[in-house]
Amino acid sequence: MVFLTCVLLGFFIAAGGSITPSFLNLTVVKFSLRNGKKPAFYLIGGYATILFFQANIGAYLSNILMKNSEYITLIQKIGTGILFLLSFNFFRLHFTSKAPKEKQDIPKSKAYFHGILMSSLNTIAIPFYFTTISFLIGLDYFEYSLLNSFYFSVGSTLGSFTLYSLYAIVAEKIEHKLQYVATKMDFILGCLTGVVAIGNLIYLLNK
Repeated sequence: MVFLTCVLLGFFIAAGGSITPSFLNLTVVKFSLRNGKKPAFYLIGGYATILFFQANIGAYLSNILMKNSEYITLIQKIGTGILFLLSFNFFRLHFTSKAPKEKQDIPKSKAYFHGILMSSLNTIAIPFYFTTISFLIGLDYFEYSLLNSFYFSVGSTLGSFTLYSLYAIVAEKIEHKLQYVATKMDFILGCLTGVVAIGNLIYLLNK
C-alpha cells in the first residue's frame, strides 16, 4: 500500500508540474517539430533520467533542510543565476537564427544527452520537489525513508515522461498549426525563463 501511495503521489505531482509551461516541455515541442517524434522521446528519456535523481534529492532535502533555511536561499540564488543565463541563451538563439530549419535526423545518443543537459539545468525541479514533499510530510501523507523516496521518484519519473511524451505527440499531430510558434519558440523560452528568474530575484531581494 505504501509503495502504491508513494508512486501515485510522485506520478500526479510530477505530471501536474509538467503541465505548466516551462523551458523543458516547450523544448520537447521544438525538438519534436524540428527533429521528429522519435528523437523527442530520447530527449525525454534524458529528462527522465535526471528527474529521477532530482526527485530523490528533493525528498532528501525536505527531510534535512527544513531546519537549515539558509541553504535553501543559496540554492535559490544559484538557480536564479542559471535561469538568467538560460534566458540570455534562448534570446541569442532566437535573434541569430536566420530561417526555420528543416526536419533532420540526429543521433539517438545526442538527443538523449541533450535531454540530460537541459534537465540538469532545470534548477526549479529540486525546489519544486522539496516544497511539495515538505507539504506532504506536513499533512502526514508522506514519511521520508530511502525506500519511500525511491518509490516516489519512480512515480515522478513516470509522470514526467508521460506528460512530456504527450507534448511530443501533440506537436507532431498539429505540426501545421505550430510552425509559426516553432519559429518563435526560442523567444518564448527566453521570456519564460527570464520572467521566472526576475520573479526569483524579486523574491530574494524582499526576503
